[in-house]
Amino acid sequence: MNFVRRYLLPRLITYFLVIWVGITMIFFIPRFLPTDPVQQFINRLVAQGTYMDPKAIEEMTETLKELYGLKGSLWEQYINFWKRFLKGDFGPSYYQFPTPVIILIKQSLPWTAWLLLVTTLLSWIIGNILGGLAGYFSNRRWVKILDGIAMVIRPMPYYILALGLLILLAYIIPIFPIGGGFAIGMQFTFSWENLLILLKHAFLPALSLILIGVFIWFQAMKLVVQSVKSEDYVKYAKMGGIEEKRIVRRYVIRNAMLPQITGLALSLGQIFGGALITEIVFSYPGIGTLLYNAIFTGDYNLLMGVSTLSILLITTSILLIDLLYPLFDPRVRYR
Repeated sequence: MNFVRRYLLPRLITYFLVIWVGITMIFFIPRFLPTDPVQQFINRLVAQGTYMDPKAIEEMTETLKELYGLKGSLWEQYINFWKRFLKGDFGPSYYQFPTPVIILIKQSLPWTAWLLLVTTLLSWIIGNILGGLAGYFSNRRWVKILDGIAMVIRPMPYYILALGLLILLAYIIPIFPIGGGFAIGMQFTFSWENLLILLKHAFLPALSLILIGVFIWFQAMKLVVQSVKSEDYVKYAKMGGIEEKRIVRRYVIRNAMLPQITGLALSLGQIFGGALITEIVFSYPGIGTLLYNAIFTGDYNLLMGVSTLSILLITTSILLIDLLYPLFDPRVRYR
């Protein structure tokens, strides 16, 4: 009961507060932009040569305002937005009218979800293992080589590395596809051949995320391990004749992992943003490409749907990591 009151409840309150503030900002910011999706839609029809009399234009304007949730005062729009949001209804997409936004999100979400899950876990695990060993055996030659590589790759923005890999391994040395999630005209049915095609298309986007992620965690873990290695309890363990492998595993790495778990929760937003940019570079059919299309076409509904989903995914992931933290840190568990 004490755990619920002192640890769980404050985090749940913060969780729902962050979601409310984030979604409220998503609602208001597009409405202060100079673009009008309804007028854009009508202008596009007129540009295509469609003749419409003023009455038809007025009727269509009212219908489109209803579809896009732009009818009524700002407060009425806000209340209606929350009602629709709680039902999972974001209305129709503008650039793929009249396809519902939720359908487009369902089609794109699996691509981003698996890319994020695989790349985040692999980069975190590999980076922490390498960083832990590098921090403990800091005078080894291979550590200095990894330090040099990290100094080059770590400061790179995701999109620069993605472009570099694309030019090198898709244009100069055409080993991998230029972009997309699968071959043009391919109808996916499960088979080993089709699975290999999907993996081949996903390799470069995943590699660009993993490379940067590995060296981010490598540098952070190395610094933490070097700090932990100088603690008194590690020195006493060495003086007590405890096997070095056990010291590394039980005394150093275990304690150094705690700030890395916290760091993972704090960096999820940056990781998610990097994945979205990478998807755009490789034309990968995920949430990032969907968000790009929403911004480019001024699609209110799609923009709010994708942004809302992003907030929900990031805050929920942070909450789960925060709730699992007591399993790794007894000081929190017995506070």
